Amino acid sequence: MEKTSYSLEALGNKTPLPKTPEEASLEAIPNHWPEANYEVNLYCEEFTCLCPVTSQPDFATIDICYIPDKKLVESKSLKLYLGSYRNTGIFHEYVVNKILNDLVTLLEPKRMQVKGNFSTRGGIRIVPVATYERE
Repeated sequence: MEKTSYSLEALGNKTPLPKTPEEASLEAIPNHWPEANYEVNLYCEEFTCLCPVTSQPDFATIDICYIPDKKLVESKSLKLYLGSYRNTGIFHEYVVNKILNDLVTLLEPKRMQVKGNFSTRGGIRIVPVATYERE
């Protein structure tokens, strides 16, 4: 495989965790197989955010599944982006839609789904799923 040079800020550098998702910088790399309809599955098993009302921590597994077009998400930038939610007060349904919107804006994929499998709180498990499909 030929070595390719990318202009990336996070990968290969000591990068502090952004304080908010708005401060985070999602980055993309080229997809060398844009004509193929293959899936990329990413799992963040240690996602945390805060309840916007009580400020109590909420824990979840975030599952991202997409069929890329010309770009792939660079995984370290995604890790930092997802970690930036740690101190963010946000409802479960909003967070999965925000992650989906931010990734669709960056990648322009053929299809994407973001699922938030949140830990049970108050006797209820919330599992929002947001989906995008290019027309």
